[in-house]
Amino acid sequence: MAESTKHRVMEIRAGLSHALGAAQVALSRAQEALAEAEARYRRVSAAATARKRKLSATRDERIREIDAWHDTELAALAGAAAAAADRAAPGAAGEPWHSWEPTPLDTAAELRVGRLMLPEAPVPSPVRTERPDPAGADTWAGGAWAGAPGEVTEPQAGPESGQPPVAGPVPEDGPPEVPALVPLLDHGHIVIDGDRRAGDDVAAGLLLRALGTSTPGHLKIIGYDPESLGGGLAGFAPLATAGVLTFVGPGGLEKLLDELVGHVRRVNETVLAGEYSSLRELHRATRRRPEPWRVAVLLGGGELSRHERSQLDRLLRTGAACGVHLVIRGLSVQPGPGIEVVVAASGDGARIGSAGDLPVRLDPGPPPSVVTATCRQIAEAVAAGPAPVALDSLLPVSGEEWCEESATGLTAPLGDSPQGARVLVTLSDYPPHALIAGPSGTGKTNFIYAWMGALAARYSPGELAFYLLDFKEGVSFARFAPGRRDPTWLPHVRLVGVNVNTDREFGLALLRFLSGELRRRADAAKQHEVTNLAELRAEDPGGSWPRIVAVVDEFQVLLAGRDTVAAEAVDLLEDLARRGRSQGIHLILASQDVSGIEALWGRPALVAQFSLRIALPRARRVLAETNAAADSLPRYHAVVNADSGATEANRVVRVPAAGDREQWAALQHRLWRRRPPGDAPPRLFDGDVIPKLADSPDFRALRATESPAAPIALLGETIDVTARSARTVLRRAPGRNLAVLGTRVDEACAVLATAGRSLAAQFTPEGARFSVVCLDPDARASAEALHARIPDCGWYDAENVDWLLEDAAAEATAAWPADRPHFILIYAADALPGGKAAGDQLRTVLRQGPERRLHVLGWWRGAGLLRDSLGGHAARTDAIGSWVALDVHGSELSPYYPGTGAPNWYPRPWRALHFDRSVHRGAEVIIPYGNS
Repeated sequence: MAESTKHRVMEIRAGLSHALGAAQVALSRAQEALAEAEARYRRVSAAATARKRKLSATRDERIREIDAWHDTELAALAGAAAAAADRAAPGAAGEPWHSWEPTPLDTAAELRVGRLMLPEAPVPSPVRTERPDPAGADTWAGGAWAGAPGEVTEPQAGPESGQPPVAGPVPEDGPPEVPALVPLLDHGHIVIDGDRRAGDDVAAGLLLRALGTSTPGHLKIIGYDPESLGGGLAGFAPLATAGVLTFVGPGGLEKLLDELVGHVRRVNETVLAGEYSSLRELHRATRRRPEPWRVAVLLGGGELSRHERSQLDRLLRTGAACGVHLVIRGLSVQPGPGIEVVVAASGDGARIGSAGDLPVRLDPGPPPSVVTATCRQIAEAVAAGPAPVALDSLLPVSGEEWCEESATGLTAPLGDSPQGARVLVTLSDYPPHALIAGPSGTGKTNFIYAWMGALAARYSPGELAFYLLDFKEGVSFARFAPGRRDPTWLPHVRLVGVNVNTDREFGLALLRFLSGELRRRADAAKQHEVTNLAELRAEDPGGSWPRIVAVVDEFQVLLAGRDTVAAEAVDLLEDLARRGRSQGIHLILASQDVSGIEALWGRPALVAQFSLRIALPRARRVLAETNAAADSLPRYHAVVNADSGATEANRVVRVPAAGDREQWAALQHRLWRRRPPGDAPPRLFDGDVIPKLADSPDFRALRATESPAAPIALLGETIDVTARSARTVLRRAPGRNLAVLGTRVDEACAVLATAGRSLAAQFTPEGARFSVVCLDPDARASAEALHARIPDCGWYDAENVDWLLEDAAAEATAAWPADRPHFILIYAADALPGGKAAGDQLRTVLRQGPERRLHVLGWWRGAGLLRDSLGGHAARTDAIGSWVALDVHGSELSPYYPGTGAPNWYPRPWRALHFDRSVHRGAEVIIPYGNS
C-alpha cells in the first residue's frame, strides 16, 4: 500500500515538473518581449500567483484525502479481522474477563489468549517550500509539483487518473481490537513456552474458556502438575467432586499417557468404526457427541522416557480426532500439524504460531472468583445429570413410520450409548419379557414412554397392541386414552388402567384376559399345525395376530399380601411368562424396588423368564447380585441387560425426554391421524372416577318390551378389562331376590337405583309393576328420585307399607297366574314396622314370590339384620340368590356364601362385593354407579 502511494505522488510530481518546464519557456518568451509586454507580464504574474495558491490548496486537500483513505483502509481491515474473530470465538470463547460468563456452544470454537498488536503504516506528509522568484514558480521538496504562470494543471482524483478515492474521516477511537485466537477443541494441541507465570495464566484462561463453551459434562480435564502438586490448577478444584477434573500425581505420567492412547484406540474402534474420520465429523453428521472432550494439562518438567515420548507423539498425531487434546508447558515438543505454540511474555513480547511475527499482548489470567464460581456451577450441573435429548431422536425419519413387521419380534432403539452407538432392544422369543426397576424420581415412567414411543412409531396397530396398567397413584398412562383436553389416543393402546392401587382385582382381570388370549392363540396354532406366532401369521395372513405388550407399573402391588388375588396373579403370571413368548405376548413389569417382592423372588422359575433387565439409577437387585452398574448412573440413563443381569451384558443407554406432554402429543396426534378406519378408543379404567349408569354400554343397550322372559337388574360396573356391568337375572325361579348389605347409605341407594332403572328400561309402562318402599330418612331423597324416574311406580313408607306387604304376600301365595312382574325395592328392609306379622309377610314374599314373578330388591343395614329377616341363625338363606355387600367384612358373609369358607373381602370406599349363587363360583368386586 505504501508503494502505491509513492507511485501516485511521483506521478503528481512529474506533472508538476512538466508544468514547470512549460512555465520556464513562457518566461523566456516573456523576457524577450519584456519591453513590449511589461504590463501584460504583471497581469500574467498576478494570475499565476492566484493559480499557484489555488493549486497549492488543491494539493493539500488531495494529500489529506490520501491520508484519510489509507487510515480508513487500515481500520476496515482491522474491523474485518475483529469481526472474523468474533465469529470464530463467540461468547465465552472470546469475551473479555470483565464481562465473561459461560455460554455453551453447539460446535467447538477457537479460544482467545490476548490481542494482536497490528502495525501502524502512516503516509509521509509532503514538505512545501516556496521560491520567491518573480516568475512565481513553485516546487515541493520531492520535486513532484512544478508550476509556471499560465501553464498550471490541477490533478483530478478518481479511478481514471490513478488517484485514490475520497475517503471518509478516520474514527476518533482508532481501529477495533483484534483478538489473538488459538484452536483447541476438535482441532489440536497447545504448547506454551516462555515466561512461566504468564504461561500459567494462558493455560488457566484456555481451560476456563473451553469449559465455558462446552455443555457441562462434555469436557473432562486431567491435570499433571508434579512441580506444583496441582497448585497450577487449584482454582479448578470444585470440578473434582463431579468427576470433571482428575489429578495425576508425580510419576503418573506414563500411566496417564497409556490410558489416553488406549482411549483413542477404543474411540477409533467402537465409536468412529471406520465410518467417520473424527468425532468432529461424527458430530456434524449426526448432531450427537457420544464422547466428552478430554483435555490433559501437562505442566511437568524434566526428561521423558522413550516410552513416554512415543506415547506423547502418538497423542499429538491422533488424539485430536478422538477428542483428546493436550495443553503442554515444560515439556519439549517439536512443532507439527495441529500443534499451536504460544510463546508467553509480558507486554507486547508474546507470540502465537498462527499469527506469524505479529506481536501479541496476552490477556491476564482469569479472576479467581470467576474461575471458582464457574467451576462450582459446572459441577452442580454435572451432578444434576445431563439434559436429555428429544424424543424425536428415537423416531424413524418421515415416511418410514409403521414400516416394520412384528412377526419375529419387536425391536426399537432406546437411546444412545456413551460410545455413540444406538442401543436397540428386542422383545421376541428371547428375551421375551422385561423387568424395569428404579427408585422414585429416576425416570421410570419416562423410560416407559420412550420405549412405547419408539415401538409405536415403527409398528402399526395391526402389528402391536399395548395393555397398560399403573398401580401407583396418578394418571401416567391416561394420556394414551381420550380425555377432556385431548380427544386423541394412541392407536396401539387397547386398555389403560390408572389409579388402581386399591383395585388389585383389575390387574387380576388383565392377567385373566391375557390368559384367555393366550389360549385363543394356542388353539389357532394347533388348528394350523404351527408352534409360534411367526408361523401362525404365515399360515393365517388374514387373521389379526399383533404382538401384545402388557406394561404393569408398580406391579408389586398386585402381588402384595397373602390372599387369593396374589396367589392367582402369580399363577397367571408364571403361565403367561412361560408360554406367552411363543404366541407373541410380552410382559413388562416395572417397580420402584424389586427387592421387596417376596411373591416374585420366591419363584425363581418365574423370574428367570424375565431375562431382559433394565436398571435405572440406584436400582437394586433387578440385575445380578454382583452387578452394581446402576449405582453410578446419572439421570436419564439406564443399564439395559438382555442376559438376566449378567455384568458382561450391560449396556448403558442415554434415554430421551419422553415425559413432556407437548413432545408426546405431537407424536400421538400424528399417529392418531393415521389410525385404521373404525379404530375404537381404548378402554380407560380410572379407579378414582365413579362410573355413571348412562355411560354403561349394557344400560344403553336395554330396550323396552311387553314382557321379557328374564329381566336383568344391573348393579354396578365390574372391575374388568371390558366395560361390563354386574347383573342379576330375575327369572321365574326360587331365590331370585337381591339383598344390598351395609350401612353406607349413598352406595346402597346407588345400587338400588341402578337396579330399578335398569329393570324399568326393559318394560313398557304397562309391562311391569314397581313399588318403592323407603323406611330410612337418610335414603328418602334417593328413593324419591328413583320413584320419579319410573312411571306409575307405587310409593310406600312406614305409614302404609303394611298394605303393600299384605298384598304382596297374598300375591306370592295366590293360585292364579301372575299377569305381570312385580318388583319391590325396599330401602332399609330391616326397619319394617308391624312386628312379627310384617316379618312373616316379608319372608313369604322372599321365599315364594320369585316363582310368581314377584321379586324383592332390598337394602339391609347389616348382614345379621338380613339373617333376622330370614328367620334367625337357623333359617335358610337360599331365599337371597344374589347379594351386594358394602361395608361388611367377608367373615360376616359366610352364611350367604357357598361352602364352608367366607369371601376374601375387606371393605373400601365406593366398592362392593357381588355374588350371585346361580352363576358365580366366587364373588366379584364391583363399583356402584354414581348419579347420572
